[in-house]
Amino acid sequence: MNNLSDIHYLEMHELSQLIRSREISPLEVTKAQLARIEALDNNLHSYACVTTEIALQQAQEAEDELSKGICHSPLHGIPIAFNDLINTVGISHQTPTHDATVVTRLREAGTVMLGKLQMTEGDFAMQPSDIVVPSNLWGANHCTGASSSGVGTATASGLCYGSIGSDTGGSIRFSCAANGLTGLKPTWGRVSRYGVTEIASSLDHIGPITRSARDTLFLLSTIAGYDLLDPTSLPSVCLEVPSIESSFKGLSVGVDLDWINNGVDPVIQKALEQIISIIFASGGKVKKIKMPDTGQVSSNWEAHCGVQMAVAHEKTYRQYTEKYEPTLSRLIDGGRQLSGMDYQRILLEAQYFNGAMDALLHDVDIILAPVQPYAAPTDEQLVNLARNPNTNRHLTQFTTPFNVTGHPCLSFPIGQTDTNMPIGGQFIGRKGGDATLCRAGMAIQQVSNWHKFRPPVTP
Repeated sequence: MNNLSDIHYLEMHELSQLIRSREISPLEVTKAQLARIEALDNNLHSYACVTTEIALQQAQEAEDELSKGICHSPLHGIPIAFNDLINTVGISHQTPTHDATVVTRLREAGTVMLGKLQMTEGDFAMQPSDIVVPSNLWGANHCTGASSSGVGTATASGLCYGSIGSDTGGSIRFSCAANGLTGLKPTWGRVSRYGVTEIASSLDHIGPITRSARDTLFLLSTIAGYDLLDPTSLPSVCLEVPSIESSFKGLSVGVDLDWINNGVDPVIQKALEQIISIIFASGGKVKKIKMPDTGQVSSNWEAHCGVQMAVAHEKTYRQYTEKYEPTLSRLIDGGRQLSGMDYQRILLEAQYFNGAMDALLHDVDIILAPVQPYAAPTDEQLVNLARNPNTNRHLTQFTTPFNVTGHPCLSFPIGQTDTNMPIGGQFIGRKGGDATLCRAGMAIQQVSNWHKFRPPVTP
């Protein structure tokens, strides 16, 4: 393949075919990606660290293996990147001594690591003052997805073909909605968290961020599965990508119009109506449902997260309190001050909601919702959100409840605002129903082109 100038926006499954047919080599692709990062990321600030030498070495190894007829997976030779909280030996500020399981599995699948991507302090809401905030090319001064900020920017800007992010209160989904991307917060335990910096253990999820639902499935099929090193990981079989049909046939989609329109901007309401029409036209069944009350569990999320984050930071917070960003300190202080009885009440509310969701998902296969009630907030709005629990709850009302329950959620583009900012919807599924969500996302993207929109970036 002689022209490498237009390959950076290929989807992974498209690039995989070119690599395996020997039309392009992993080394050519990796060099092109590194050149693009060098040309653009001084302005985008998405990478915390670019692992040039490792990338070139792994690309050469992939090329040598493929030339011998050895192909470890459909991802063999494809360049990807990781959120900086995911351990990679000797790389990042913490210089970890072991790789995270997701890194090991993707390396064994033959992927090429381009580097580590920027995140907010504590992976919560705000960027540390000494780190430049990653840019959102869709709109100046709009956030790129809060904690998984660099992940969203790099993937949307063609600086990697896919990435692995984290989601404790919505970060994977926020990054996708803000950048016109597709990604999955998997079923809790579906993807090992071994080697990933803990934020709030029972709320943390690790998952893929990509440019299409099929690519999301590509990554999920490699990183999912039981891990002896993570006792909370769930047994699961490998997903066979070719066996997943892009269709709504036989699927029922639950819709609670009162819930998904509550405080939601009209442009997002209208976009969700289009999704409902596509489901009907694609052979799916749309069923009216009544969502269990998400208000209490959503209101409880900050305290729920704060307690667990206080535990995760127990060894460092007392000694380095003054170095913590104020919004992160507020969350940890709140967790430290909460009584055991109050936390038990939060846990009971979570159990009730979890059971109600499981019961509802016996009647439908998936549930439709927005990711957030409006497009990506501005930087000014984000500061207010981080400091004001009430406005933050409004933003996270459709995301945090499913971190608490652990149900899988697929985020995908559903259109744009009048100012061309992307907006996102999500499908919520049964526990273990991750592949069904990807199938539904693929069906949407088979008849729409929102996931093909690209931000205005050069070269």
